[in-house]
Amino acid sequence: MTKVSNDNPVLSIVILNYNANLYLEKLYESICNSKLHDQIEVILSDNLSTDGSYENIVNKKYTHPNINFKYLETGVNCGFAAGNNKGLAISNPLSKYVLFLNPDTTVEQNTFQGMIDYMEKNPKIDSATCDVILAVTGKTQPECHRDFPTPLNAFLHFSGISSNAYFMSYLDYSKLQKINACVGAFYMIKREIGQKAGWWNEKYFMYGEDIDFCYKVKKQGGSLYFIPDYKIVHYQGISSGIKKAKSAASRETKARSARATTNAMKIFYQENLIDSYPTFLHPVIYFGINILEFYRVFKAKYL
Repeated sequence: MTKVSNDNPVLSIVILNYNANLYLEKLYESICNSKLHDQIEVILSDNLSTDGSYENIVNKKYTHPNINFKYLETGVNCGFAAGNNKGLAISNPLSKYVLFLNPDTTVEQNTFQGMIDYMEKNPKIDSATCDVILAVTGKTQPECHRDFPTPLNAFLHFSGISSNAYFMSYLDYSKLQKINACVGAFYMIKREIGQKAGWWNEKYFMYGEDIDFCYKVKKQGGSLYFIPDYKIVHYQGISSGIKKAKSAASRETKARSARATTNAMKIFYQENLIDSYPTFLHPVIYFGINILEFYRVFKAKYL
């Protein structure tokens, strides 16, 4: 193996782990199969996992001639946003791009290098996501190309009237598309743009922080693109237990996750949208969120 250089990696990849178990091992195996001509670094930030997944990866001593592997134990389950920020803090500040990648994913051989090359050739792209394929369905995850959850978009989606606006499903996703928001499972951004946006908002513990990040990037004038040429597979919901992927989570864990999704809606509204709506609508919007929370928690506990 060629000795890995720590000098000026083009890309810093931050993987936040919380009990991802063997899925994390699958991810690292796919990373080590990556074809790279640029130097990158991969940072594993662990949020006090109890399943031995962090120790397993460290002990396996994965290597790649173009990758510098780094490891961090946060010492506490501080949530998705804070855990990613802590991993970012030990990254090389000279890397041009930062990629936030979920532990319950696998990457194709050309995904990392392809995304780097694409963004290098298209400087108008400030941040990007790839085609995120759900392992359960074999189809593109709708959340990887979506709009912001304004009260109208949320009402149309959760009432069942229309999901077109929420997921921007009216666009042709076999082609490059400019979008508003993407899922945090794969989010690549120019470091300078992330710094201007303030990185992850730690008021969120779980869910919603990816939309908030995308919103702040757009507010700073940054762009976000969906690039379908490169792919990952997402084994969605392994840690949280709320999604349809297999999970050993208890009903109470699922209910806690359900509460977190609606709490994230409240935080997003308070942080980004509240000044855009008249005062008399605020209690109506919060009431709608509370009704959704009641339904989701009831479903998690009893259905």
